[in-house]
Amino acid sequence: MVYRSLVRPILFSLPPETAHELGLHSLSLLRPKLIHDLVARSCSSPPNPITRFGLSFRNPVGLAAGFDKDGIALQPLAALGFGFIEAGTVTYHPQPGNPLPRLFRLSEDQALINRAGFNNEGAAAFTRRVADSRPDCVLGVSIGKSRITALEDAAADYLASFELVYGVAEYIAINVSSPNTPQLRELQQSEQLTSLLSALQARNQELQMKHGKDAPIPLLVKLSPDLAESDLEMIVNVIQDLKIDGIIATNTTISRDNLRADPKRVASVGAGGLSGKPLKSRSTKMIAQLYELTRGQIPLIGVGGIFTAEDAWEKIAAGASLVQLYTGFIYQGPRIAQQINVGLAKLLASEGFANIDAAVGHRSKQLSN
Repeated sequence: MVYRSLVRPILFSLPPETAHELGLHSLSLLRPKLIHDLVARSCSSPPNPITRFGLSFRNPVGLAAGFDKDGIALQPLAALGFGFIEAGTVTYHPQPGNPLPRLFRLSEDQALINRAGFNNEGAAAFTRRVADSRPDCVLGVSIGKSRITALEDAAADYLASFELVYGVAEYIAINVSSPNTPQLRELQQSEQLTSLLSALQARNQELQMKHGKDAPIPLLVKLSPDLAESDLEMIVNVIQDLKIDGIIATNTTISRDNLRADPKRVASVGAGGLSGKPLKSRSTKMIAQLYELTRGQIPLIGVGGIFTAEDAWEKIAAGASLVQLYTGFIYQGPRIAQQINVGLAKLLASEGFANIDAAVGHRSKQLSN
């Protein structure tokens, strides 16, 4: 309540990216134990351990990529109660991203529009920083194509980032779905996706042998919510053929349907990916479709419009094994992970499920239509 009544109004009085950087850097200065004690004192969540693609998560609620691109506050963020953090998206080449302003609030819709364009210090700088400041939770790293890299050279660019972050990541997410890098979404087409993922899987196996690991690092693919169902069928076939470990659904949408905000203001914002509450139904439907297409055999991470335990539960009912949030964190505040985990425990009990595993996909057929 303090966040929404006092802190959020101050942050929302600032330009969105300024507020984001201020909040992130302020967190990075705090000791994780202090953060944990402050959060846990008022909202101690029960354990909801879960195992996915060979990794043990202390709970199913994660922080999505985009919040901490350069890995500057991973330990403090983990202390807020997230079961996992996906850092990045990082690119091989450092890049400033798109021109400012590039982040916009639609408060009436509890939404954000961003066209950041993968602004980050590069995979090498990220790896050096994170090697000395690993979070106390599962760490995923999202990698994307550098803007200066031509589409035909995308595989080499991803491979270069993959090799750099391999030593610090516990899973690696392949971002081929941001709407803010020109032509990036073309990598979701069959031939391009097969070529990219084949190269990454081959290098994954080489690095496994080189580093003497028991198994390759889990690879996940992050998809756009703007894909047609026929596209999903093709992508699922590629992912199954190449034994990709999981799917993240979804990234932001370029749609502007059913917004409460003034249409003129929305139009004035221009291009960018929309996240938050307006994405909720679209992403949930796609999760359910993917669950049906994969027959529940590929773990799904559900993301898009999660603000409450009920929102997370709907994603799980649709077929998500894990969930992520970003925009909900901005609007709801630092206790959101704890609050969702408390709520999920109550929902599991009230709905009669023994654990999260038992609940995954129990409404997928209904929610896929």
